[in-house]
Amino acid sequence: MPEELYTKKEYQSILLKTLGDSPKLRIIDFFLDNPLFDFTKKEVIEALGMSKQTFYKYFPELEEYKIVTVSRKIGRAKLYKINLKHPLVTMLREYETKVSLQIAEQEAEKMEKAVPIIER
Repeated sequence: MPEELYTKKEYQSILLKTLGDSPKLRIIDFFLDNPLFDFTKKEVIEALGMSKQTFYKYFPELEEYKIVTVSRKIGRAKLYKINLKHPLVTMLREYETKVSLQIAEQEAEKMEKAVPIIER
């Protein structure tokens, strides 16, 4: 099930692991994971396994600050997308990249120590 990606701890993103598992950050993280797609509020709620009450407590602020924006309308339904030009979004994407590289370097160092290189 795809919603497992956003509800199970073992699939938690770097952002959530390092900055905390708050509902607002989970919503932002979902959109950051899917920057090319747009979603209805219902789709986001279902994917995150979040209650409507919790979602509607935090989402209006994300929309107000234009972190998430309406990308198009289909009938009465609005679809939302992450605003890649927003300074916070830019900063979070850079942060995620830097932390990923740091983790990769740490893992490479562990591998070097675990597997000695044999010279011939």
